[in-house]
Formats: sequence, C-alpha cells, structure tokens
Amino acid sequence: MALRNILKQGDEALTKHCRPVTDFNDRLCQLLDDMAETLAQAGGVGLAAPQVGVLRRAVIVLETNVPEGEPEYIIELINPEIIETEGEQEGPEGCLSLPGSYGMVKRPARVKIRAQDRTGKVFEREGVGLTARAFCHECDHLDGHIFTERCDRLMTEEELEAYYGSEENG
Repeated sequence: MALRNILKQGDEALTKHCRPVTDFNDRLCQLLDDMAETLAQAGGVGLAAPQVGVLRRAVIVLETNVPEGEPEYIIELINPEIIETEGEQEGPEGCLSLPGSYGMVKRPARVKIRAQDRTGKVFEREGVGLTARAFCHECDHLDGHIFTERCDRLMTEEELEAYYGSEENG
C-alpha cells in the first residue's frame, strides 16, 4: 500500500465526470488499498478516486455507525448509484480537497446505494447520518462536484465551534 497525494480545490481533475470501472483487477485493488491508507492518514470519512487523480467511479467511506466497542470500517463502492433517499439532515460538511473549509449542507438522512465490490459483485447498502452524507458527498465527486456547490457560503471558525458546542450541549 502507498499514500496517494490528495488533490486540492482548483485542480482540474476534481471537476471531471469519472468513467465507470470496467476492469476488476489488481490495479483496482491497489487503488482501493492506497485510498484506504490515504484516508486513514488524512483523518477523513470518505475519499473518491478523482481526489487522488484517478478518473474512475470508485469511492471509499468510513462506516462510523457501529455498535459501541466495535471498530469503524471501510465500505468500498465501485460504480455507485444512489437508488433511494429519505428524510433530510443539515450540518457542516468539509472535504479533504479543501482542508479547513466547512459549509452547511443539506443531504438526505438515509441513503440506499447500489454498487459493486472490488471483485465486481453488485450489492446494495443503506447508510444513515454521517454515512448517508458521505455516500452523497463522494458520489458528487464522481460527477465533478464539490460540496461548496451545495452551500451558500463557507462557515467561519467561530460558527463551526458554536455549532459543535451547541451539539454537545444540546
């Protein structure tokens, strides 16, 4: 495995529509493994292939909705497609390609996604809360979109601190 460079806002690759993955081979496995290592090192909850310069429809998301005492784990989504959404959540959203920037973004509260695993097998998966948000955020990357397109403005550090302070106290 190897760390990959995360592209920053302004890099043209982040505005491109990604092509489907058609070869489920060792190169794909290496990409997914590298993305997982890169995500862990960066401390994020999701990473899309275009963020590391690969214009293919592949993302990884950290599943944080786990029972207490159990470890979080990576969900690999190849050629993901959102097939169902429900409800609404609004909260601060950031991106590894825009370090330190956050904006209030509305997303579905629950998302059902259809994708393939690293061997090409099709599966469906539901995500709620942060996982649902990450599914949407990472799929946006595959179509060349960044979260800043979904928020009115970026939040100040004070606004972010006030939001999370009120969450902890509320």
